[in-house]
Amino acid sequence: MAAAYDRLAELKAFDETKAGVKGLADAGITDLPRFFHAPPHLLHGSPAAPADDPSYVFPIIDLDGAWEDPDKRNRIVGEIREASANWGFFHVVNHGVPARVVDEMKAGAHRFFELDVKQKKEYFGRDMTKKVVYNTNFDLYSSPAANWRDTILFHMAPNPPEPEQLPTCCREIVTEFSKEMLNLGDVLFQLLSEALGLRSNHLKEIGCLEGMDTAYNYYPVCPEPELTLGATQHTDTGFITVLAQDDIGGLQVLHRNRWVDVPPMSQGLVVNLGTLLQCKPRFVQVMSNDKFTSVEHRVVLKGAEPRVSAISFFGIGYTLNTRLYGPVEELLSEDNPPKYKKTTIKDLVAHAYKQGLDGTSFLHHLKLMD
Repeated sequence: MAAAYDRLAELKAFDETKAGVKGLADAGITDLPRFFHAPPHLLHGSPAAPADDPSYVFPIIDLDGAWEDPDKRNRIVGEIREASANWGFFHVVNHGVPARVVDEMKAGAHRFFELDVKQKKEYFGRDMTKKVVYNTNFDLYSSPAANWRDTILFHMAPNPPEPEQLPTCCREIVTEFSKEMLNLGDVLFQLLSEALGLRSNHLKEIGCLEGMDTAYNYYPVCPEPELTLGATQHTDTGFITVLAQDDIGGLQVLHRNRWVDVPPMSQGLVVNLGTLLQCKPRFVQVMSNDKFTSVEHRVVLKGAEPRVSAISFFGIGYTLNTRLYGPVEELLSEDNPPKYKKTTIKDLVAHAYKQGLDGTSFLHHLKLMD
């Protein structure tokens, strides 16, 4: 008789190696451990978008001239409003972040994850309040299936780590990239404020730029990519996320119930709205009170080389900010009353960590009764 499958024991044994999925790939495994096997509805629940349908072309927004030319700025704000309302995702180009910084940031991801396990273990842990944390799947023990992905997270704002707390192999570039992301975040929040019909500094003034985490994700080549995912479909919990991806591909967004590939762009950056700025019938956006829409996203595994991405999450970090966030008062009226209760970032993130990345329960508990 076959021994009973002890999933928790296998998870613990894997976690205790502190070698991550990179360690499994380096060991040359040919059979994917069972706890990585994703349920069929997550693998095959929605079809791919038709390649020849122009309504599924991922939006690209050129930020060139946003400050010098009022007409261009109006166009950009309009494009952001449309993309935020219909997609919740868009590419930005001519965003002001130097190409050298973007390229070196992605190279830094390879340098860190290709370190010896002994060197990476120094940063391993599951206390997500630490300034620097490396692990495999923050929700490893609560998700229905593990994702084929290792991550190192840096809490960069409002109180960044001391330089010596950052890995030597990527210390300078993580610091420089994070500064560039804070500058870009300032620009994006101004444009999003205007897209909502608010003053340019509104989102900044209520704290959207206060907390920022920067992360590297690493997806080794998977022996059975048809059985698992690099990231299960989900929505992010903060205000916005900015992503630099390499040319491997694999990021997909769910648009009109079909999966759309987000095409790699060497110097383009992907922007998506977190749940505090998004909405969808199954999800709850808060601050725009259902003015913007959202899509789930995921990462499928493809290619014969490891995939890396560099990400900045605005508002998702563990900050000392105890501000309650709810629908922006300037958007409310007798005809448009608030639809959601207020919440803190800390409580929102804690709920997400408890539930895992199933993407369906982040904010439903905030819904006000009609």
